[in-house]
Amino acid sequence: MSNYLEFFKICGKLKTLKRTGWVNHGVELPESVSDHMYRMAMMGMCLDKKELIGEDGKEIDKMKIIKMALVHDLGESLVGDFTPHDKITKEEKYQLEKNAIIEITNTLSGEVGKEIFDLWQEYEDCKTNEALLVKDFDKFEMILQAYEYEKQPHQLENKIKLQSFFDSTRGKFHHPLFKSLALQLESDRK
Repeated sequence: MSNYLEFFKICGKLKTLKRTGWVNHGVELPESVSDHMYRMAMMGMCLDKKELIGEDGKEIDKMKIIKMALVHDLGESLVGDFTPHDKITKEEKYQLEKNAIIEITNTLSGEVGKEIFDLWQEYEDCKTNEALLVKDFDKFEMILQAYEYEKQPHQLENKIKLQSFFDSTRGKFHHPLFKSLALQLESDRK
């Protein structure tokens, strides 16, 4: 039997879990993990059919990318938000998050828990068109947020510069739309 209340409480933790990268860079009022996941899901929802084509020419499942965006950081509700600068290997991060996802999905019965786990695993494996696109959402949402922080008056006063976020994504986008949007955003920063 599903324990929906427990699952919803776990999800709720993401609303108050601040994104570590922003905290570490001194951003005032940093977004939560939930904020980040929401905008990623909206990115998926907004794509037209013509944009839902993978590098291999195959159609991308729109509902799947929305769901994947909503679950990709769910494990952070139990283990926290790690950055590439944390003293933890990629393998350790993966295992901690996998264990968290297993614990979280065990609160749900049957197909729902399995679907969430499978979506998370597919995202982590990053071998499908859907996973590659959601990885692009993840990177683009981060640099869009960095751009927005740099433009806020109170951040400007503190001379918050978030170039490292842009540097970490340069040349790493797969989907043509997000390659283009990243270039446009870089241009807008100048």
